[in-house]
Amino acid sequence: MPLNIPPAPAAAERSLSAALQSTTVPSPHPLYLNRGALRPVLPLPVHRLTPVLDQAGPATSRLTGWRFLLESGGRAVGAAETMLTADGWAFSHFGEGPYIASTERAVRRAEALAGSYQPRLLSIPELYMLTLWLHTDPAADPAEGAPRAEDILVPLAPAPPGITADHPVRVDALLPLLAGRLRIAAPAG
Repeated sequence: MPLNIPPAPAAAERSLSAALQSTTVPSPHPLYLNRGALRPVLPLPVHRLTPVLDQAGPATSRLTGWRFLLESGGRAVGAAETMLTADGWAFSHFGEGPYIASTERAVRRAEALAGSYQPRLLSIPELYMLTLWLHTDPAADPAEGAPRAEDILVPLAPAPPGITADHPVRVDALLPLLAGRLRIAAPAG
């Protein structure tokens, strides 16, 4: 199996477990109806890409949280995210939407790729974009590192206009395209 899914921090898992058991944590409909039947699966570290407009230096990222798919009846029906705070890991929010199915699809396809990878999520908020980041160092600390040229990004659907969703692309090919998209969207000044 080419994917080495790292374990989430125990404190992140505990905060999610408490949120799933809580009756006071708000959640979107219909997740709250089955909250007791939800099982967290596929923990993925979530990194935020620093602005990609500056092509002078290498891309950097920072860990912002861990996202878990929430499974019920053998299928993913939502997601939950934890975040790192000054006091440690804390529950952030529940989520639904198209990124759930797109994440599952991208992970299944990644399992068929040659090579070994550590799956992560990479957020590019300036483009409202989320990618499955296949880091080429499967034994790396999931909280550390930046996208390497040979790493693979799989834009999750819905992807921004001009970016093909569900299509694996090397970082060194996708980041210049993203920088171009941001230059077009940036106000002149």
